[in-house]
Amino acid sequence: MSLLNTLARLEAVRSGRAEPLATVRHRHLSDRPMVVVPLAAAGESGAPLAVMLGTERDAPRTHIVAQPLNRTLRFDFLARFGADVLPYLESFGDDVEQIEGSERDPETGDRTQVFRELCADAPQLIVPNSAAVQHLALIGRSTRFRRTAEDADPGPYPAPTQVPLLGRWLTHLTDRAQVPGSSLLLPMTGLLARHWATGQSHLEDQHLAAQLAWHDPAPGLSGAEAAERAESERGPDGRLRHPPAGPATDPRFDEAVLVPAIARYDAATSAARSASGAEAGRAELLVKQALERLHEELARVMLPTWEDIWRGLDLLRTLPPGGHVADRWEGDRWSYTGHRDRLAAGEPPQPRQDDAVTAARKLAQREREQVRLDVQEALDDPLAMAGHRLAGEAFAGEVAEVVPEYDTSGRSAKPRPLLVVRTADSPHADPGRDVHRVPAPGGPQGPAPAAQRAVVVGADAAAGTVTVRVVSGMGRKKEPEPGSLPEVGERVVFTLFELTARQSAPLPEPEDTPWTHGGPPGGAPVSAGGTEEWE
Repeated sequence: MSLLNTLARLEAVRSGRAEPLATVRHRHLSDRPMVVVPLAAAGESGAPLAVMLGTERDAPRTHIVAQPLNRTLRFDFLARFGADVLPYLESFGDDVEQIEGSERDPETGDRTQVFRELCADAPQLIVPNSAAVQHLALIGRSTRFRRTAEDADPGPYPAPTQVPLLGRWLTHLTDRAQVPGSSLLLPMTGLLARHWATGQSHLEDQHLAAQLAWHDPAPGLSGAEAAERAESERGPDGRLRHPPAGPATDPRFDEAVLVPAIARYDAATSAARSASGAEAGRAELLVKQALERLHEELARVMLPTWEDIWRGLDLLRTLPPGGHVADRWEGDRWSYTGHRDRLAAGEPPQPRQDDAVTAARKLAQREREQVRLDVQEALDDPLAMAGHRLAGEAFAGEVAEVVPEYDTSGRSAKPRPLLVVRTADSPHADPGRDVHRVPAPGGPQGPAPAAQRAVVVGADAAAGTVTVRVVSGMGRKKEPEPGSLPEVGERVVFTLFELTARQSAPLPEPEDTPWTHGGPPGGAPVSAGGTEEWE
């Protein structure tokens, strides 16, 4: 946790309300997201119990598994789940745009111009918390290899056709959710925690109702008191008013309501199987009533969380999007397009375990995206930059003096001016260290300020100044290009970290990987997928 986050949490404790951590929204929000509230059977994290989902706030759809231990009922539930989710996921695949790029010829090494399709938009799933993401990942892992009746060898328990396709999509979305800055699958608690600080721990923030209570506590209550009430308040029937749906359930609900309701359903179905004649019709009616009762009880558990997710979306939409959000969403669109193409090409499901090269590529991509996200958030948001300034990784101030100097060691003199910056920050600016000037919003056109690099000459703590020598971003002429240098009195921000993420070292193709790392001869098959790079 950064120092700024710690200070914000302390301020939230003092004020009794959530405190802002951002001035802009750092994640993309779709105009038509699909909200998904899953429930899992207690003690069986991979066994689905129910799900509430939909793209309309006032029209949630609920699917349940009347008996989670019944394989056939689980597959029927997943088929209904897929019948709702898959049309939404696939609906973004037809509207595409042509993107120009280049590819390297494997034989000659020359680059040739090519065009690729990029989907104009992509789906977005919103779930209550990170545990719900893990639950969807388990469903994807357990279903993407299932055989169906359409396979040559369906096996003894063929799954409905939609089930393995649903598993492949859930696996892709949950894998993509591990990429920093991705917005295809988002937990609401993580979204709120990125933009506001509460006076409770990260673990307590995983209860969505408690986290939201800090944003709008009831009159006369502090955020802590409102959160405690949201976690523990029960109605006259002894049931929680805000059950922790997604995917956990309240143990008292399990004991007092869920177990008896499933037992009634089991008894009714058992009686229906043995009934005959006039008793069969009555037995079927009892099964239907038991199923409706169970459906009603589970929908009642999930509905408060459903409403809380939409409240969270309302809060997030009050923030304007950050300047680089669209760039990161384009990366999600490439990811979605790539998976759409792999499905259309008939490629096999994602492997249970990645080979060494694919795993290394994924890790490198996530590390690179984390650096990129940190930089972009700092450029988009003064509060994010303030965190770096408090940590000594950046400094801001006013230009007190511009001293023209030149490097005459070469054939022609090159401008190397000195900037004396008066600042109240305390950066770790040792002499000789590189610093990078942050582009000013709405600054003059010319050399890209993001590429302007300087070197620390010295710092005077008593005078509150840092002197840097600008070494790039001034053009190729003897004199700096107009607008490439700040003027005296202008406010500037320098960072001690680069403003662009470095590319990782190239890795060999899986077929060229040594056998010691899972490559030929024989052994593990090459995994499908990987990173979606496009030049």
